[in-house]
Amino acid sequence: MHPAYSVIVFTTATGAGYGLLALLGLLAASGATPPALVPGLVSFGLAFVLIGGGLLSSTGHLGRPERAWRAFSQWRSSWLSREGVAAVVTFVPAGLLALGWAVMGQSGAWIVVCGLLAAACAVVTVCSTAMIYASLKPIAQWHSGFTLPAYLMFAATSGLVLLNALTQVFGRPSLPWLAAALVFTALAWVLKVVVWRHNDALGMPATLNSATGLKGGTVRSVEWPHTEDNYLLKEMGYRVARKHAARLRMIAVVLAFALPGALLVIALLLRGGPAAAAVSVLAAASQLAGLLVERWLFFAEAKHTVTLYYGRA
Repeated sequence: MHPAYSVIVFTTATGAGYGLLALLGLLAASGATPPALVPGLVSFGLAFVLIGGGLLSSTGHLGRPERAWRAFSQWRSSWLSREGVAAVVTFVPAGLLALGWAVMGQSGAWIVVCGLLAAACAVVTVCSTAMIYASLKPIAQWHSGFTLPAYLMFAATSGLVLLNALTQVFGRPSLPWLAAALVFTALAWVLKVVVWRHNDALGMPATLNSATGLKGGTVRSVEWPHTEDNYLLKEMGYRVARKHAARLRMIAVVLAFALPGALLVIALLLRGGPAAAAVSVLAAASQLAGLLVERWLFFAEAKHTVTLYYGRA
């Protein structure tokens, strides 16, 4: 029994990819950074690889992948469908921006429009992903005011750390972007700790009585609903020992926030050069690894109310 690894990779990779893409769109729209072929291709290529790889990994979670296209038709009522539509739409302005700004070296009004649209579509896609989980009322750990801000914060943070690494590697270090990456890493750390404390205080907010609507007496299960575990228990009723959860939280904090923060401080002190580029790349790699652990905990520690019917308190 374990959370679906395909969804863990999907949410982590696409979050970082869309965060980087949104920042590239804003850079192109503002005209603050002149277009350059190799840095532009590598930057957009990295964003597209993260997004595309994440989207492809999500198909591993589907029972019938060949029917995935049908999900797009439910955009009026389904956040999953809206996410799929937004993900596809994002590639249009992003592709035009990469072609016009990075490859052709163009600037002007249409580059500004494409940049702003790419950034906006990236944000909408991340919001749609977050709302898939935030809209699930039976899972109290997700159905809270923290889920959407956390998804946006982690996307922005990982995007900034990746952008800083790219600017350092290509010999264009930017103090504002490096400082922003450091500040957002610290803010993301604080937000994650607040979310964990909030979730720890929740416990299981429902009981068999409240779940069935029976107010009198004590409701108990006479017979188990199934003779073996189903997908709900595997993915939304996973039981992780408290000591293991504490250890994994510490690993997530170190890899996603503490170590990248320390490496970014070192890069700040080095003020550019190969050494600053190396530690910036290490910071980005460490953060992505830490966010994978954080994402695993996001799914593993979530408790679906249906587990009450299986005797889970």
